[in-house]
Amino acid sequence: MPPNPAASLLATLTEDVGRRLRLYVELLHRWQPTINLIAPSTLPDVWSRHIADSLQVQAAVPAARRWLDLGSGGGFPGLVTAITLADEAGAVVHLVESDKRKAAFLRTVSRETGTPAIIHAERIEAFTADFDEPIDAISARALAPLPALVAYAEKYLLKGAIGVFPKGQQVDAELTAFDHDRRFHIETVPSQTQETARLLIVKARRLEV
Repeated sequence: MPPNPAASLLATLTEDVGRRLRLYVELLHRWQPTINLIAPSTLPDVWSRHIADSLQVQAAVPAARRWLDLGSGGGFPGLVTAITLADEAGAVVHLVESDKRKAAFLRTVSRETGTPAIIHAERIEAFTADFDEPIDAISARALAPLPALVAYAEKYLLKGAIGVFPKGQQVDAELTAFDHDRRFHIETVPSQTQETARLLIVKARRLEV
């Protein structure tokens, strides 16, 4: 297993979740030479840069069982969330990825690991226009600036879903750009894996108690 800071997160996993994650990483290594699923420079550090970093997302809203992951790419954090929730009753994670080859990879991992993931191979705008199922939480990693993310997720956030968006060192600039929209409250949570990174927890203000 990888060294700190990932070790503290990975040490809390059950044996079954760990087994599924190892299979995921094996498949990632197998597909990566054909499809650019993650930046090649991060492949040697996949456990800390991608797996552990993604584990924080589900942990930020532990009661959520119905997730929507936008722009899923190689599956971070959506597939990691699905693996974490694999044995939870009623859990489902919808992954939206327009690249057909990446969607095929996501389906393969979901099938091989036995996770409650549903892959939607279409553009986010087309998917959200028609998708109206209840959602507890929404995630997106390395997809778009905060204003665009909230625009994609808006209709679900306004119905009570919680947004969990990992952000890097440009987070302050993104928060400033979004400051004018008073419909939402944003909580900033320090990342456990990257010193300059943050998790942005987004909720509709009218739903706060």
